[in-house]
Amino acid sequence: MDAFFASVEQRDAPALQGKPVLVGGPSARGVVAAASYEARPFGVRSAMPMAEALRRCPHAIVVPGRHARYAEVSAQVFAIFRRYTPLVEGLSLDEAFLDVTASSALFGDGEAIARRIKQDIAAETELRASAGVAPSKFVAKIASDLRKPDGLVVVKEDEVRALLAPLPIERMWGIGPKSAPRIHALGLHTLGDLAGAPPELLAQAFGPHGERLRALALGDDAREVVPDRAALSIGAEETFERDVRARDELERHLLAQAGRVAERLFEEGLAARGLTVKVKYADFTVKTRACQLDEPVQDTDSLFAAARALLDRFERGRPVRLTGVAATHLVPHDGAPVLFPDPKIARGKKLEAAAAALRDRFGRGAVTRASLLGTDARTEPAPGGRGRRP
Repeated sequence: MDAFFASVEQRDAPALQGKPVLVGGPSARGVVAAASYEARPFGVRSAMPMAEALRRCPHAIVVPGRHARYAEVSAQVFAIFRRYTPLVEGLSLDEAFLDVTASSALFGDGEAIARRIKQDIAAETELRASAGVAPSKFVAKIASDLRKPDGLVVVKEDEVRALLAPLPIERMWGIGPKSAPRIHALGLHTLGDLAGAPPELLAQAFGPHGERLRALALGDDAREVVPDRAALSIGAEETFERDVRARDELERHLLAQAGRVAERLFEEGLAARGLTVKVKYADFTVKTRACQLDEPVQDTDSLFAAARALLDRFERGRPVRLTGVAATHLVPHDGAPVLFPDPKIARGKKLEAAAAALRDRFGRGAVTRASLLGTDARTEPAPGGRGRRP
């Protein structure tokens, strides 16, 4: 979907159409969750601090996110996908892989199906989508981004390598702003450079992931579309017996909740690419703050560190009756390779595995954090805390 959150806001409020719209928190610590295409020529993008976005585009209109509304519209879009194939693998509310190989007898080839899906989405939701049609997931994902908005790019088998070769190295999964400079320093600037690099250089730079990255750069990706309705999130929350104001006490509750979430992530073999903290104030006002993580995590320390940082983005000193922590954007814990893993996260995984072994042997209450001893910061999973795909 094209600028999904912002496009939903523009559709629902016609006065916003044709204007630069930013979805997110307007505070100094707010972050842009989505930017309309009218805002993007000013250099505004998602995940940018809101203050910087408004410096670049001071006439932008900021609207708060409405995640329940986005989930509702997402359900409509996914229902359209499933008209054409049951093989739908959702990546988020606004993105999915579809395997339409077996649908051609009914609906035509991949390009014809993509056009029909785009037309159905436009007619039924008044929103635009972009599609990539290719022999593999990696190439289809890249193709879907090449002509946004409202794009459709078809890549045939014999066109794959020519399409990929000139693309910048940042198009590769797992290569972001932090790792890209280190890869450029090796003289690798395009996917073609990566595809043609000596195996020994790739092994030295990327370890066991080197050959896998080279294969992707050549367009070789044998992963199948895996249709599932797995959890979109795993969360834990707690309503306090008395309202809490003190920062250190709130942190202890977040630590306990992060531990419970980490336990469930470990048990289910999942890791989180995102984290959400929920706060309900004494007047029953509910606020949430969310972030994306540099790499998938499943350990208590990493989840808690992100939760503490998000706590900075809530009002201080206001009485709180409930907090919650939810791991989002879940992936298999051994999923997409991380080129330059954080040693702290690696240590956290080992610690989580050791704690799991102790729980298996001595019971769930056998292990706790020292800072939680003698406190009432105990938590159970949030009711219905495992969100489902729409």
